[in-house]
Amino acid sequence: MLVQFHFKKSALALLLILSMSLLALTGCGSKKAGSTPGKKVVLNEVAHSIFYAPMYAAIEEGYFKEEGIDLELVTGFGADKTMTAVLSGEADIGFMGPETTVYTYNEGASDVVLNFAQLTQRAGNFLVAREPAEDFKWSDLKGKNVLGGRAGGMPEMVFEFVLKKNNIDPMADLMIDQSIDFGSTAAAFSGGQGDFTVEFEPSATALETEHAGYVVASLGVDSGYVPYTAFSAKESYIKDNPQIIQSFTNALQKGMQYVNEHTSEEIAKAIAPQFPDTEESTITAIVERYQKQDTWKEDVIFTEDAYTLLLDILEESGQLTDRPPYENLITTEFAKSAADGSASNK
Repeated sequence: MLVQFHFKKSALALLLILSMSLLALTGCGSKKAGSTPGKKVVLNEVAHSIFYAPMYAAIEEGYFKEEGIDLELVTGFGADKTMTAVLSGEADIGFMGPETTVYTYNEGASDVVLNFAQLTQRAGNFLVAREPAEDFKWSDLKGKNVLGGRAGGMPEMVFEFVLKKNNIDPMADLMIDQSIDFGSTAAAFSGGQGDFTVEFEPSATALETEHAGYVVASLGVDSGYVPYTAFSAKESYIKDNPQIIQSFTNALQKGMQYVNEHTSEEIAKAIAPQFPDTEESTITAIVERYQKQDTWKEDVIFTEDAYTLLLDILEESGQLTDRPPYENLITTEFAKSAADGSASNK
């Protein structure tokens, strides 16, 4: 019995040593293969739209993983909700209209939310009518009911900006319904509400496919270049995690480069997993529509000219209480570094 006990004990020890050796070898193999888990980053996006193709290209092409980031993407369904997630620490990075960072700053936030990368340079929504109108004029909206966006949000402010450019008073010349939640306007329009609706993709194309509506104008074309969406994080997070922000921005720059160097068909195929309920041919058509109106920048640098235009739009909409200095809300350090790195890799 004693001999048997010692044998079992020795065998167990040998087994443990072998197991530990195998684990060590496996661990070395993983590191060598580059499969070490990346740094977890929670990104809260304002909406999930083909409009944001460069970001999805960066995800699906593995650019975030290449940069050592384990990205968790959450949809906030509204800039106010995305900002709340960032301020509460529920999200590390927010992707939304940069106007929200201006509001938060002017409200006296102790931990300023800084914009560190810009994604889109035009509005991504479209005016949808109940009937086709090849000769549409913005004056056709006079006396009509339009399903609009949340007051103070970029979609609504750019819409009103376009109306004013066309000598239309948003308050007096038409009725803008702002009572419907973001993301529900297409369903409301399909159900019979409103004469027109302002929609992002894929909702605009979906309405056309259902013959429930027809795109008659692009707010992106008629408003001109606008810093529509940007990535932001609390100043404390950026200060504590500069390498994460740099790696994140590098991935975005790669995604931006991807959409600028590939066809609409190639982009659609790449980002299709992000839109499982949308036909690839539909994604292709939407991407092509965005490409034609020069939606995406060549880099992710948020320039001072773009910021000044943003403040002008906010001011004209009556939403601005103060004009924060550019350097108080924008940092270009990471975007410039990413752009330089992208150029050197060509």
